[in-house]
Amino acid sequence: MYASMKLRKDHQIGAIDNRIYGSFIEHLGRAVYGGIYEPDHPTADDMGFRQDVLDLVRQLQVPIVRYPGGNFVSGYCWEDGTGPKDQRPRRLELAWKVIETNQVGIDEFQEWAKRAGSQVMMAVNLGTRGPEEARNLVEYCNFPGGTLYSDKRRANGFEEPFNIKTWCLGNEMDGPWQIGAKTAEEYGRIAAETAKVMKWVDPTIELVACGSSNLGMPTFGSWETTVLEHTYDYVDYISLHNYYGNPENDIRLFLSKSLDFDSFIKSVAAICDAVKAKKHSDKTLYLSFDEWNVWYHSNEQDKAIEPWSVAPPQLEDVYNFEDALFVGCLLITLLKNADRVKMACLAQLVNVIAPIMTENGGAAWAQTIFYPFLHASAYGRGISLCPEVTCEGYSVGDKSFVPFVESAASWNPDDETLTIFAVNRSEDAVQQLAVSLEDFGPLTLIEHLTLQGHDLKAVNTAKSSPVVPKTDGETKMTNEGAEITLQPLSWNVIRFGRK
Repeated sequence: MYASMKLRKDHQIGAIDNRIYGSFIEHLGRAVYGGIYEPDHPTADDMGFRQDVLDLVRQLQVPIVRYPGGNFVSGYCWEDGTGPKDQRPRRLELAWKVIETNQVGIDEFQEWAKRAGSQVMMAVNLGTRGPEEARNLVEYCNFPGGTLYSDKRRANGFEEPFNIKTWCLGNEMDGPWQIGAKTAEEYGRIAAETAKVMKWVDPTIELVACGSSNLGMPTFGSWETTVLEHTYDYVDYISLHNYYGNPENDIRLFLSKSLDFDSFIKSVAAICDAVKAKKHSDKTLYLSFDEWNVWYHSNEQDKAIEPWSVAPPQLEDVYNFEDALFVGCLLITLLKNADRVKMACLAQLVNVIAPIMTENGGAAWAQTIFYPFLHASAYGRGISLCPEVTCEGYSVGDKSFVPFVESAASWNPDDETLTIFAVNRSEDAVQQLAVSLEDFGPLTLIEHLTLQGHDLKAVNTAKSSPVVPKTDGETKMTNEGAEITLQPLSWNVIRFGRK
């Protein structure tokens, strides 16, 4: 099949905020204990952090990590994770029915983030707590000293402030599974008052209000409108959460679900703009898609976990090749919405629905979804361009047209590199993609990376990693630009630079 793409340097979607390549660490399963933190592990550093995991995280160049939840945060007392470890309480953690030891808290996590080359996106508890505890946490983290909570931080061994600049006002507060779930009116009021006092303590912080818990919630739409009517003047972002799966075992249907992802983003942006107009505001509200991923593989095994254990193997999806293709489609969608989505978090980072897996006391390895995320984070920087693509497609489910070629492009003016990301959704047809690059002047091909040719159910394990990228892609330079061969069911990264 033949497809075409025209790229122009001035046909831009918007600047790419590197924080769209963020991730998430919740006190859930083995994300913390046995994931980033395992003091007895052979690679553990002076604070008990696994350096094999840190090495993999650094490869992903994750600029921001959301913490400590998630559902966990709605019952969390942040003070439990500070001060001497032998004095920290063990608590019943109701969100995931485990024992929380509190051996890792904000004291440790902010240091882990620094070692990972990342920043912290800190969530505050608006389930069982409120403005008072939130403002105290900002004071503890960000105020220099001479006050109750800043001096407690200093007494705990941290003289300098943590300077955490991005904060989430609770988590999924319209979900009935949430501790302290609220109506839109209830949440909107407490979020607005919490935002006010947090910014009074530190006017430099950015705040994320909770959007609806997912696209399928009956509250979706009306929730965002009501919450923003209360919080619009005080917050900088509203959150989006959604997970996807392939329980139907239908690859065409699965790969089409990235169109729902795109529609979700555009719907929330439209709601933000409607509230902006109603308030006669000059401020544009941006989006934080701070939970997204594939999540369905572990649903049955999680039902067998005994409650009230410490760090059981919860939500440990083992990802396959088709998941990597779909994650590639979602990353492309984020790039195509770079004008409004300024932060996003692949949920999560280690062990829990994650690109990185570990064995307690043993190996750490990259799952299949690690690689499209790695490529996008490494090369999807600069400016997101708007590609004009013509290609064939298919119909599936309620969708009348799903393009075979899903693509995005980024131009990095710093090093004058152009990157095209493309997924071929076709199961059996090669797509010959003719790309017009005349607007960019003389370019040369740097490389064409691929994930292709694997069994859809192929997985990576501690002993074997068959799904890894190769530099075997076929791209030829032409007078007009390039001729790119997209193999069936493939993820492709084509990089060009100046001659």
